[in-house]
Amino acid sequence: MSERVILVGVETDESKYNYLESMHELAGLTKTAHGEIVFSLTQKRPKVDRQTIIGKGKIEELRQLVDAHEADLVIFNHALSPRQSQTVETQVGVPVIDRIQLILDIFAQRARSKEGKLQVELAQLDYLLPRLVGQGQSLSRLGGGIGTRGPGETKLETDRRHIRRRISAIKKELKEVEAHRERSRQKRQQSSIFQMGLIGYTNAGKSTILNLLTNADTFSEDQLFATLDPLTKRWHLPQGMETTITDTVGFIQDLPTQLVDAFQSTLEESKGMDLLLHIVDASAEDRQQQEKTVIDLLKELEMDDIPMLTIYNKADRIDEFSFTPTLFPSVLISAKTTKGKELLADAIKQEIMNLLEPYLLTLNADEGQALSEMKRETLVLSETFDEEKEQYIVRGFAKKKSLWIRRMEDELDD
Repeated sequence: MSERVILVGVETDESKYNYLESMHELAGLTKTAHGEIVFSLTQKRPKVDRQTIIGKGKIEELRQLVDAHEADLVIFNHALSPRQSQTVETQVGVPVIDRIQLILDIFAQRARSKEGKLQVELAQLDYLLPRLVGQGQSLSRLGGGIGTRGPGETKLETDRRHIRRRISAIKKELKEVEAHRERSRQKRQQSSIFQMGLIGYTNAGKSTILNLLTNADTFSEDQLFATLDPLTKRWHLPQGMETTITDTVGFIQDLPTQLVDAFQSTLEESKGMDLLLHIVDASAEDRQQQEKTVIDLLKELEMDDIPMLTIYNKADRIDEFSFTPTLFPSVLISAKTTKGKELLADAIKQEIMNLLEPYLLTLNADEGQALSEMKRETLVLSETFDEEKEQYIVRGFAKKKSLWIRRMEDELDD
């Protein structure tokens, strides 16, 4: 059963530029967490009130709205300090959470892998530890309702010492999981396979595009944070070249620092990539703000030097002829069409050609095995058979350090 929720947002001098988008996003997050929005209380003021965010008069109005709409929960579009949260909760008479706790809750619902679950639990415990004092009312509803779900829920009724012990245990466990992942990643990097990472704002269509190319059958719905755990799939270009594509968690405006830290490992998967595929919802009203969020976060994660192709998705929702891209190189597609798949494959092929080294090689007639490996590991553009010399002449593009480029260099030296 969904909870009846009142959203609260304050437009300050600092937040006025992206205030509407941020409130719209909060509504989307609430729906993703299965909340039913019964009212949105908004206010303009130079800066937020130190004690209650919205000030005395508005708190009274909020209390009356809670009664009138029989609301079960109030969600603030601001980070609340433990004291603010306690003060507001006492005055309005129902549980109060903030944007951070809401996102943590969605992450708790979405995490599937062992690492994902541990990361969520760590972020939840870190966030809730300073809020344990005076949490009597909230703790009594743990285990049910937005902001209370997930791996951390049963442990919060114990004392702080137990929680600190649990945090240490999780950190230790995560180190082991990360070491294992690092070994797998190094193995992949040593292979000659071309690796791509899907990144982008949450709900831009990353999982849909992964499904379109690889038939991966991943969870892709019109929801925020539909994907949480990184997923790597193989994809063969129409020319036969084998690549891998890794899907990652969606980026979001004002991503809570707890989550940047907690989900660094999810994005870490993309650090060793040869090419980033940046998916953008071409129909989003605040598209440029979303692009900026992703670009800024890539800088923060020191990933802005990785080559990137921007894929403007959801072309079926806009007028293609009046659309002006802001990032380059880019391609405009609809992931729902066959034509979209062809355009996308072609744009990726062009980028791969820009990043790899061209080669021209001759293979003897008895080197059929080598030829099929070449087709899998490199982008073969043409292959002809010279009957007279009984040799294959192959042109294409390969990774700089690959066996094929070395072989071509050796041929030239002879």
